[in-house]
Amino acid sequence: MSTAIDATTTPAEVVAEGPGSGQDRARRGESLTGWAFAAPFAVLFVLFLVVPAIYGLYLSFTGETLTGSGGELLGFANYAEALTDPDMWKSLGNTLWFTVLSTVPLVVLSLAFALLVNLGLPGRWLWRLSFFLPYLLASTVVVMFWSWMYNPKLGLINGVLGEFGIAPVAWLQDPNVAMISVVVTTLWWTIGFNFLLYLAALQNIPEQQFEAAAIDGAGKWRQLFSIVIPQLAPTTALIVTLQILASLKVFDQIYMLTNGGPAGATRSIVQYIYESGFTGYRFGYSSAISYLFFAIIVLVSLAQYKLINRRNAA
Repeated sequence: MSTAIDATTTPAEVVAEGPGSGQDRARRGESLTGWAFAAPFAVLFVLFLVVPAIYGLYLSFTGETLTGSGGELLGFANYAEALTDPDMWKSLGNTLWFTVLSTVPLVVLSLAFALLVNLGLPGRWLWRLSFFLPYLLASTVVVMFWSWMYNPKLGLINGVLGEFGIAPVAWLQDPNVAMISVVVTTLWWTIGFNFLLYLAALQNIPEQQFEAAAIDGAGKWRQLFSIVIPQLAPTTALIVTLQILASLKVFDQIYMLTNGGPAGATRSIVQYIYESGFTGYRFGYSSAISYLFFAIIVLVSLAQYKLINRRNAA
């Protein structure tokens, strides 16, 4: 079927109107180019995330073990056992307690440090470096350093306390203080990331707002609560979300500092999943706990998302 062309039709219009026009071919070429660039990531994403996730979900309904036996389908038996497992609930409680203890100071102290540095203290580059440098250290280095610090007999902390006549404390062996010790280590190690986020957000607040507030007679404290904190609300929401998710997945420092002890007082849910699968040889059961934990993380994320949207709408 031919296309009618009159005397006023330009060649460009003929090309644009044709079903196989150059523009269509250009768009298809751009689309193919985009898919070509995305293909390596898409393949790796499917192979190393989607496929393992689907396979793990399948394992959660079986009795699969580390030795390869017991692969028969069990239905929801693993999930039912997990919901009645006191060790699982204790590990989950430890994880939630760690999240509460770590999230609040990691948000408040990082904001306080960022405010101090933003005031224009001498040697700002040194303050930035000192706050952020621990974040660059590997977890093994951090754990080794703090294990020496917490040593009941030779540690620096007990040595300082001894100068004031305070008896030595078994920081990692006492169930009453072991979790707090892990939180302090985590605080020292990871506060630099939140600090940089807050510092960047503070530097993006227009200086004209502070000048106008000063003209109106607002002091520093008034400016803090009326300008700074409201302007930092999106950054705070981001930091809280990232911090909660990171704290819920805690494993490295707890496993290396206390190995979940003493008496399971610091064992996280991720460590319990690891022990169930690789120490107890129960891959199916550990997969079921993993997906229950995944459901909890999804619920927490949705609750935070709705809370943030509600505040933004108000």
